[in-house]
Amino acid sequence: MNTVEETKTEFLAFLKKKAALEEALNLVYWDIRTKIPKKGTEGRAEVIGVLSEQIFEMEVSEEMAAFIATLAPHRAELDEITAKSLDESNRVYALNKKIPAKEFRAYSKLVAEAENVWGEARAENDFAKFAPYLEEIVTMKRKFVEYWGYEQNKYDTLLDQYEPGMTVEVLDSVFLKLRDAIMTLRGKMAREGTAPNPDLLRVTMPREKQQTFSEQILTKMGFDFDAGRLDDTIHPFAIGLNLHDVRITTRYDEDNFKMAVFGIIHEGGHAIYEQNFNPKLAGTPLKEGASMGIHESQSLFYEIILGSSFAFWKSNYKNLTKLEPKFAQVPLEDFYRAANLSESSLVRIEADILTYPLHIMIRYELEKALMNGELEVADLKEAWNNKYEEYLGIRPEKDSEGILQDIHWAGGDFGYFPSYALGLIYAAQFFHTMERELPELDQIIESDDYTPIREWLTEHIHQYGKLKKPLEILKDTTGEGLNPDYLIDLLNKRYEFVYNLKS
Repeated sequence: MNTVEETKTEFLAFLKKKAALEEALNLVYWDIRTKIPKKGTEGRAEVIGVLSEQIFEMEVSEEMAAFIATLAPHRAELDEITAKSLDESNRVYALNKKIPAKEFRAYSKLVAEAENVWGEARAENDFAKFAPYLEEIVTMKRKFVEYWGYEQNKYDTLLDQYEPGMTVEVLDSVFLKLRDAIMTLRGKMAREGTAPNPDLLRVTMPREKQQTFSEQILTKMGFDFDAGRLDDTIHPFAIGLNLHDVRITTRYDEDNFKMAVFGIIHEGGHAIYEQNFNPKLAGTPLKEGASMGIHESQSLFYEIILGSSFAFWKSNYKNLTKLEPKFAQVPLEDFYRAANLSESSLVRIEADILTYPLHIMIRYELEKALMNGELEVADLKEAWNNKYEEYLGIRPEKDSEGILQDIHWAGGDFGYFPSYALGLIYAAQFFHTMERELPELDQIIESDDYTPIREWLTEHIHQYGKLKKPLEILKDTTGEGLNPDYLIDLLNKRYEFVYNLKS
C-alpha cells in the first residue's frame, strides 16, 4: 500500500498530465478562433471534443476518486498547494461526476461548432442561422443544472462556477444599487452637463499605428512579449497556455482607434495576471484566476480605472500624437473628455465606463430567465431588443450589434457575464486601497514605468492564482467585502470632470 507521500507524488503527476491536455486544448481553441481555415473547423471541433472528453474523464475517473479518498483524511499533513489542489479537484469531481461522459463530449463538440456558426451568423446578421445551436446549448445547460442541483435559484449553480459564493440574491441587490446610481448620474449629465465633442476623435488611424501604440502601452503595463503574443480575431480574448505563453487578441477598426487600443489594454490586463502566477502553481488546478470576477478586475483595472484616467493620458497622449499627428491638433483635456464621452451604445465592448454595467445587467437578466425556463431562445432576440430600449433608450437594427455581438453563449458560458460588472466593482475597491498604500500613485500613472502598480497587483492578487477564493482576496486586500460604493464614487468624480458638473 502506498504511503501518503507516495500517493501525493502520484496525485501531482496525474494533475500535471491533465494540465498538459488542458494546454493542448487551449492551443486548439486559440487556433480555431484566430488562424484556422474555414474548412478545417469541423475536424478541429472533433479534436476539441476528444481532448475535452479525455480531460473530463480524468476529472471523474476512478483514479481521481482514489486520490481524493486516500488524501482527504490526511489533508492537514499536506502542503498548502497540494491541499488546495485536492480541494479543487474534489470540487470539480463532485460537480462533473453527475454529467455522463458521452453527454459532456457531445456538449463540447456542440459549442466548438456553435462558435464557428456564430461567427458566420454574425457576419451575415442572421440570428436565425445560429438560433438552433443556441437552443441546443440552452437545453443541455438546463439539463446540466438539474444534474448539478441547486437550492434557491437555478442560475446560482452557474454563477458559482465562475464566481464561487456569488448568488442571485446578492447580485440583484448590488446591481440595483449600481443601476440606480448610474441612472441618476446619467440624468444629471443630461440636464446639467456639457457633453464632450465626439468629432475630435473621428480620426482615421491605420491599423499598424494602432498596433504600435498599443504595444507601447502593453510594455509599460508589464506584459512580457517573450511570454505572450498579440493576434487578430473577431471577438477579442486572452488565453493562457502556460505561465510563459499567454496570448491576447484584438479587432482593429481604422475609424475607431479606441476599440483596439482599449481592447488590447483590457486583454493585456488578463494576460499580465496569468504571467505573474506563482510558478509553483504550474501543473496544478490552481494555475488559474481566483474567479472570473477577479480575472475581469485585472483587465478592467488596466482598461477602465487606469487607462481611462486623465493621469494615464497625460503621459501617453504625446506618444499617440507622434504616431498620428492629426491628434496633435486636439488639446489633451479636450481629447480626454471626448474619450470619456458617455452615450447609449449597442455594442458592449465599445461602451463607456458609465453605461458598461448596464450592458452586463441586460445579459444577466436574460440569462437568469433562460436558465429558469422563463424565456426561450425563440423569444430571446425580442427580449434583448426590449431590454436595450428600456435600459439605454436604443434598439438594435442589426443582429451583429444586438444579440450576436458576443461569443459567450456560443461557448456555453452562461453565468460568466456578471463577472464583468463584479470585476469593475472589485477593480474600484482595489484602486481605492492602492491609492492609500501608494501615495505617489498619480505620479506613477503619469510616468513611463508602471512597475510599482504591477508589483502591487502581483503581491496582493496575481501570485495567488486560485490559491485563494475571490472574496478572500478582496477581504485580505481591501479589508472589506463586496462594496459598489467605490465604483459609484469613481463614476461620479470622473463624469463631474468630463461633463463639467457641479458636485
